[in-house]
Amino acid sequence: MLNKIEVLKEEVSAALKDLNPGAEMENFRVKYLGRKGVITELFKEIRNVDTEIRGEFGQKLNALKTWAEGEFDSLTGDGLSASTGVDSDITLPGYQIPMGARHPLTQTMDDIKNFFLSLGFTIADGPEIETDYYNFEALNLPKDHPARNMQDTLYITEDIVLRTHTSPVQIRVMESQQPPVQIIAPGRVYRRDTPDASHSPFFHQVEGLVVDRNISFRDLKGVIEAFAHFKSILKGSKARFKAFSARRNVKDTSTND
Repeated sequence: MLNKIEVLKEEVSAALKDLNPGAEMENFRVKYLGRKGVITELFKEIRNVDTEIRGEFGQKLNALKTWAEGEFDSLTGDGLSASTGVDSDITLPGYQIPMGARHPLTQTMDDIKNFFLSLGFTIADGPEIETDYYNFEALNLPKDHPARNMQDTLYITEDIVLRTHTSPVQIRVMESQQPPVQIIAPGRVYRRDTPDASHSPFFHQVEGLVVDRNISFRDLKGVIEAFAHFKSILKGSKARFKAFSARRNVKDTSTND
């Protein structure tokens, strides 16, 4: 049994000589010095050693462990640099990798959300794979409405679509929440479109819904105007509102009679 300790010491010594920085260091530590390492497992055999040599066996095994730990520690510090020519201390913490910038779309959506949150709005979300009912029918878009055309909508099945707008979120909120309601519904939407400089089959949309007493178009105008100026680049500029009449193309047939 005493000879076993000497053999193990020679094995550890040879392994230390061939040790390189990096993963090999950790593999050595686990194999020989870990909780289930070779040296630790040898301690468990003390109870099987003859009583005449048990004390000597324990002393030599402790000496082996102390020596191996000391040799390993010397290599993980300045000793490793001196012996391998590596001008570094691998025990130091690694360099912090800087994080990249947020994607412009993510940054824009976050800015919009933060603006409306500051006005007391809450953010509502809904599924991007929607039913015909929520995407069309509940929004008063009948079966023959042009918006349902296969050329505009990405259908998964006859009754399941990729949502063409975030308006279904409004329906879901009104079904589950009693007024007052003050939400925005930001999210990804899908249209059957050919990508170019101004079109995409996949884009982002934000819409708002307010349901309460004493709400008028003045409130809507105030929110839109504040939103138009919330970025510093627009501060000091003027917002112009232009009203369109539903009868603007109808010839005026009134008389003075």
